[in-house]
Amino acid sequence: MGRGDEQSRDIPVVKEELDIKKRQVETGRVRVRKVVREYEAVIDEPLEDTQVEVERVAVNTYVEEPAPARREGDTTIIPIHEEVTVVEKRLVLKEEIHITRTHTTRDEPKTVTLRREEAVIERDEENDENRNQT
Repeated sequence: MGRGDEQSRDIPVVKEELDIKKRQVETGRVRVRKVVREYEAVIDEPLEDTQVEVERVAVNTYVEEPAPARREGDTTIIPIHEEVTVVEKRLVLKEEIHITRTHTTRDEPKTVTLRREEAVIERDEENDENRNQT
């Protein structure tokens, strides 16, 4: 065949199409439940106590003006004044109240019961057998 003899030809074209569909299939079941478990735990926290000691200290000293309360270390000193009559009026520091704080720390372990939840997952064998038979 020469070039002039060209004839039109029909060439069949094939096209395949794919149609995909999904569906849900139950393959088994599980059951989830919570279980509460108790266990013992030792709590060892230091506890702090504060004791207060009150002491009266006699001073009996004449002063010109009232003395203010003051602190000396852990001790708070509160002056107590009294006016007394003499030929002249003078201020006498009669006594002081000394308040001393003492701090102590002690360990007091205690056993307490604590709870913890756990998830238990169980396969539903009865439903699985029914599904496999159908």
